[in-house]
Amino acid sequence: MQKLSGKTALITGGNSGIGLATAKLFVEQGARVTITGRDATSLEQARASLGADVLALRSDAGKVSEIEQLMSTVGEHFGQLDVLLLNAAAGSPAPIDLTTEEQFDAMSAISFKGVFFAIQKAAPLMRQGGSIIVTTSITNQVGAPNFAVYAACKAAARSLVQTASLELAGRGIRVNAISPGPIDTPGFGRWDVPKEVVDAARTEFTNRSPSKRFGTAHEVAEAALYLASDASTYVVGAELVIDGGISLLM
Repeated sequence: MQKLSGKTALITGGNSGIGLATAKLFVEQGARVTITGRDATSLEQARASLGADVLALRSDAGKVSEIEQLMSTVGEHFGQLDVLLLNAAAGSPAPIDLTTEEQFDAMSAISFKGVFFAIQKAAPLMRQGGSIIVTTSITNQVGAPNFAVYAACKAAARSLVQTASLELAGRGIRVNAISPGPIDTPGFGRWDVPKEVVDAARTEFTNRSPSKRFGTAHEVAEAALYLASDASTYVVGAELVIDGGISLLM
């Protein structure tokens, strides 16, 4: 039996990595899926890989006006939402003393402000028993040198999950988080730094991990499926860590 049969899901940042892997799994499990992304080319490639029934909408997760338009379009197309996965994020390395206001605003707009307003704008569409899932990160509870803004935004998102879960529980909407560690996706290392820096970071994470490897996007998608499905109806305000045990050593 398909775990999401008859459910409608919206996945922000669904055009690559964890978002795309989750969209594929949700489709396999019977959901009607909408994905978003900012890059039109990768968005169309993702839609083609998912099938003609998937709705792909270009939308900037950091702009409230586009979030409002997104929810309006989803409402017109499907009438309601059962699952909302807020997966879009932005993060690039920079030490605190070199971080610009522009970088700060770009990262916080997508990784925190956009999450807040997406929950706000989506809530009226959510059906009783709906599930909102926020992708956080293991950096939200540990020091993350050179990723101060990203980590702080993920910590803010984690706090928001707990508060939103209390506010929305009375409407029958569950809010939870998935917290990935190092995951092998196209987004890892897509930074404005030399390749050897990226390679060194990958080696360090691999060596430090008790599992001695990166996680896969599919492994994170399986966690999202659990929180989206009726198997987790009594899970509220939780953060499910998917990191191979690396945060135990941090």
